[in-house]
Amino acid sequence: MEEKKFDVNSFIGMILIGGILLWWMYSTKPEVDPNATTNTEQVTESTKADTSSTANFSPTIESDSLKNANLQNQLGAFASSVINGSEGTTTLENDVLLLKINNKGGQIIEALIKGYQTYDSLPLYMIKDNNASFNINFGTTDNRILNTKDLFFEPTFTNNGSSQVLSMKLKVSDNQFLEYRYEMTDDFMVNFAVRSQGLSNVINSSNPVNLDWSLKGYRHEKSLRTENTMYSYYYYKSDNEVDYLALEDTDVVNDVDWVSYKQHFFSSILLSDTPFNNATIASVDLVKDEAIDSVFTKQYSLQTPLALKSGELNYDMKWYYGPSDYKKLSKYEGTDLNETADLGWGIFGTINRWIFIPIFGMLEGFMGNYGLIIILLTIVVRIIMSPLVYKSYVSSAKMKVIRPELNELNKKYPGKENAMKRQQETMAIQRKAGVSMLSGCIPALLQMPVFFALFKFFPSNIALRGESFLWANDLSSYDTVINLPFSIPFYGDHVSLFPILASIAIFFYMKMNQSQQASMQAPAQEGMPDMGKMMKYMIYFSPIMMLFFFNNYASSLSLYYFVSNLLTITIMLVIKNYVIDEDKIHAQIEENKKKPEKQKSKFRQRLDGAMKQAQEQQGLISMWSILAVGLFNSIMFPTIFTLTLEGLGELKAQASGLLCMAIVGGAIIPFAFGGLIDGFGFKTAFILTMLCYGYILYYGKLKSSKSSKSSKS
Repeated sequence: MEEKKFDVNSFIGMILIGGILLWWMYSTKPEVDPNATTNTEQVTESTKADTSSTANFSPTIESDSLKNANLQNQLGAFASSVINGSEGTTTLENDVLLLKINNKGGQIIEALIKGYQTYDSLPLYMIKDNNASFNINFGTTDNRILNTKDLFFEPTFTNNGSSQVLSMKLKVSDNQFLEYRYEMTDDFMVNFAVRSQGLSNVINSSNPVNLDWSLKGYRHEKSLRTENTMYSYYYYKSDNEVDYLALEDTDVVNDVDWVSYKQHFFSSILLSDTPFNNATIASVDLVKDEAIDSVFTKQYSLQTPLALKSGELNYDMKWYYGPSDYKKLSKYEGTDLNETADLGWGIFGTINRWIFIPIFGMLEGFMGNYGLIIILLTIVVRIIMSPLVYKSYVSSAKMKVIRPELNELNKKYPGKENAMKRQQETMAIQRKAGVSMLSGCIPALLQMPVFFALFKFFPSNIALRGESFLWANDLSSYDTVINLPFSIPFYGDHVSLFPILASIAIFFYMKMNQSQQASMQAPAQEGMPDMGKMMKYMIYFSPIMMLFFFNNYASSLSLYYFVSNLLTITIMLVIKNYVIDEDKIHAQIEENKKKPEKQKSKFRQRLDGAMKQAQEQQGLISMWSILAVGLFNSIMFPTIFTLTLEGLGELKAQASGLLCMAIVGGAIIPFAFGGLIDGFGFKTAFILTMLCYGYILYYGKLKSSKSSKSSKS
């Protein structure tokens, strides 16, 4: 192998090249700036954060002249906002709210609601750490597209009496600027104006000027599932009607007065005196896995064009960051913001607004323990409802007395072919005895609106938030006595005591009520289900369902049901043992039978005639009735199916499965209908049918109104 020789020429060349490199590095070495590293890091991060912006700029350009030229090229007339602008924030603060407004973008970067904390005792922020963005996108006459979030506003803070005024100006010159004006008083509502001056020859009116406001809602409450799925909605007022956006939905609406990014107890709201048109609103669920996605609940967004008047912007708006409290929102008259407080629709909301909210407020004035307030409210409700319980018991006692006669009637007219005759005779016996089946049914129906109203009232009442009672540290959320190392489907990973107590109370109430219901039921008829057996099953099924459903619900609601059932049991025992005298009722019925039957009214005569005719043509009428019902229901279900799936996006598959399961669940209604026929007769049983079809009509009207709005927009 040939040995390599030392090359003198190569060695000298390497030395010369190394010397030249050392000289070049020494002669071109810049002076060390102690802030250079920090600035570079900040700029790098800022650049990464703004990669989506149309106009990005870098303040690390070595030469001021080159820097200014580069900014002038990128930003045109607004280059001075960056050249002369600086980082910084201005704070607006009162007793209930703190806002921090950034010079860059002129937007709110922190919104702190005072006097409240998160479930884990942290300050309650609606905006923090870049979870929100407010931007106006516009074109310029020199063919540039700019975003206000990339530009620097010049702040001017003044006090105007009791008001704090912050003027943020995005300047082209001293007489040409875009201004954001914030005015804070002593309220959650902050006046906000967007105005331009002298920009008619700068802003290109042929290009749309778009407002873009987005926010990721922070989780504030203990139960992420309850906060996110049941109470966090996108509300808006369009065409003078308040509506809400379905989950994972996008819509285009017109004549929008305000939009509300509502979470369980708190809302971020933007109002405008000039309605938005052709506004795109969207809501996206950010919780895919509760074990992982536990910081944010939903992503809300608004994108809407802003109208130019003579080439200028002029919008008077308002910001609201505060509680979703009905009483607080009601003071903003003419806005209808109070409709975002979820008190229930229709009669349920009416009961809450005019009965329970005033009563609860009155009790608040006398005591500060909210657990005791709930108990007192429950006592008031049960006392008011006690006459209905009494009427139900009286009806039960009367039915118990005439039950032997009904048993004999069942034997006298056996079989399905005598069903109509048996029903006529049953009604005749009840009429002679002065017994009305509706007197037992109506009291139960009258209590249902109260039940559903309170079901909405307690979980949405912000006064209960953070208030403790006994072992529950927050009456607006579930109480926890045991944390489980695993999660039970439909139950959760914890054990709540109030739902257990409520379930036990429901069990004993239903056990006690079984004998009452048994006495009210007519004898079982051929081909019809045995309601007695069904009631025995319900005694065990209902408490278990209560236990599973309310384990993740507000402890205040479970406390109410627990106390309410205890009081109902007490009232039932008092009525049974000390008020109702069955011997006296029996004597009264026998006396009624001796009285001559009142002359039938014309309506009664027509009804009896119709029943007689129906009996004669029973087969034909039944056939056509069955065909009509089958036809109507066959048309109805695909309509409901289509309306339900509309606008669900990726959730259509899951919703389809649930609807198919609901078909099976719907078999409960026919059984219940048959049971009511057994116990109360055909006419009374049809009340259940009317309720079911009434809800379908309401649902269809609700969905059709939304569809019509979407088509108009």
